[in-house]
Amino acid sequence: MTNTAAAKILVFDSGVGGLSILQALQQALPTCEYHYASDNRAFPYGTKNTGFLLERVHSVLQGLIDKTQADLIVVACNTASTLVLPRIRQHFTIPVVGVVPAIKPAAQQSATAVIGLLGTPGTVARPYTKALIEEFASGCEVTSVGSAELVTMAEQALRGTPPPREKLSAILKPLFADSRLDTIVLACTHFPLIKQHLIEAAPRAVNWIDSGEAIARRVSFLLASESTRKPHRQATENSAIFTADSADIDLLADALKTFMLNRIEYIRL
Repeated sequence: MTNTAAAKILVFDSGVGGLSILQALQQALPTCEYHYASDNRAFPYGTKNTGFLLERVHSVLQGLIDKTQADLIVVACNTASTLVLPRIRQHFTIPVVGVVPAIKPAAQQSATAVIGLLGTPGTVARPYTKALIEEFASGCEVTSVGSAELVTMAEQALRGTPPPREKLSAILKPLFADSRLDTIVLACTHFPLIKQHLIEAAPRAVNWIDSGEAIARRVSFLLASESTRKPHRQATENSAIFTADSADIDLLADALKTFMLNRIEYIRL
């Protein structure tokens, strides 16, 4: 088996939602070195226009690659992934893995062919997402709900403030209008961080699907291919990197440690 233990993986998001992807990666590849980067200076991405995001993500990733010397990038943000992956892959030589809504597995697993899509306003409205639905869920009824507020709730949950159940119920209500709905796609990496809260706020049990395990499988495959061309080296300490110093980052310290991110750094971008 190819040794991937020393690989440096850069996991990138505008906020802390990508920690849900990091968790799946750490479970699948526990001996890799991880650098989690949050572009909190430009948070949230879900409300930004296309032109801004294309330029911003490219420039921030360039700075992060220079800093971390990563072997592989995971763009752990549905909003960014549905926009910038082609450009990033043209400009960077290391492998780039994006996160897109798990519409294909949802369509495969739904018994009733009635699916809910819960994401940011940008993700649920984007042509890329609509194309995924047409390609993989054309035989399903898909109800989409976009919520920027849910992103903020997930951010606050990691800082010790749980989301109000009544607000979660109100956000979920349109998805449950059809009694046949049996599957909900969490189309934002923030949302799995509050999955248990969403389950408790939902009026009935459904199947909740996110992209974490699929991303971990893809990264494992790519690292096995790439590492044959890289010298073996020892991993160093994992880190969390932010693009802006903020007082509330102190509130994240304990949560970051649960993801084995014991060092906090800043990069001005």
